[in-house]
Amino acid sequence: MVAATTQNSAPHTPVLLRPLLAAVAPVAGNWLDGTFGAGGYTRGLLDAGAATVIAVDRDPLAFEMAAPWADQYGDRLIMQQGVFSKMDDYAQNLDGIVLDLGVSSMQLDLAERGFSFMRDGPLDMRMSQSGISAADIVNEAEEEIIANILFQFGEERASRRIAAAIIRARNEAPIVSTLKLAKLVEGCLPRAKPGQSHPATRSFQALRIAVNNEYGELFEGLMSAERALKPGGQLAVVTFHSVEDRMVKRFLTARSGGGGNANRFAPETERAEPQFKVIKKKAIGPDAQELDENPRSRSAKLRVAIRTDAPAGRVDAKSLGMPMVKGLLGGEDE
Repeated sequence: MVAATTQNSAPHTPVLLRPLLAAVAPVAGNWLDGTFGAGGYTRGLLDAGAATVIAVDRDPLAFEMAAPWADQYGDRLIMQQGVFSKMDDYAQNLDGIVLDLGVSSMQLDLAERGFSFMRDGPLDMRMSQSGISAADIVNEAEEEIIANILFQFGEERASRRIAAAIIRARNEAPIVSTLKLAKLVEGCLPRAKPGQSHPATRSFQALRIAVNNEYGELFEGLMSAERALKPGGQLAVVTFHSVEDRMVKRFLTARSGGGGNANRFAPETERAEPQFKVIKKKAIGPDAQELDENPRSRSAKLRVAIRTDAPAGRVDAKSLGMPMVKGLLGGEDE
């Protein structure tokens, strides 16, 4: 959901909007934008010809920020506060669904939301502005859980070293600010070389994913989309890191009949009719123009699939390579 920030009041432009609209063209009928954010995809769909777009977001700020322009679309724009894992509760027989994963620029840009290690603010990271915060995890979770969060959700190799440093620091005083945590993490890692990401990048990503149960939302959201789309309806998902893309790719591979037998020596089993038809096996990335306009788009990948008329079902989270942390919401013991 990372968007290019403009200096005026114009809406932020989401990454891969042009290739997405081209991939799902012609845009028509009823769509759902499961990650409304700053509204870029919703506006793009409406301007391209969608009859209606149901805009879903768990962050109430998203709808407040849309107030200056939302009225121009009249009843074609329907705003729904909620989570995209429940999108089939909000609508059925949809012509299309768009999911733009990750944190939005409006959240990163506001220090008081606590998402950024570059701005001093409360250690929050809650997209819905409710529930457990990053500060709750950092100051209350057991050392092993913190280490597992950093490793499983952030792929941070120094997870145990950082978790131990967090425990030592919080025993002296609670860790309640973003810059305090960023400095603590930075002290556990080698100095970043020119061109490398900030040392706290992976830790902040991991905590954000844990706070918002992002992998659990994605897992349930993919199945919710399967239930909500009508035959011929299109699912378009934009991801920003390898774990998300792996989950989406494996889901679409499995649901399009491409899973194959786990054991090549076992008898061929009867395969269920596929729920999706994948348009392109290879993900679509940003072109040179987009990379120039918005360097944040460099890791973005778009995957598009078309719903068949096969009955919806469920998949196993582990089969999608979904990282899990015991003792945490969405973990293995839930």
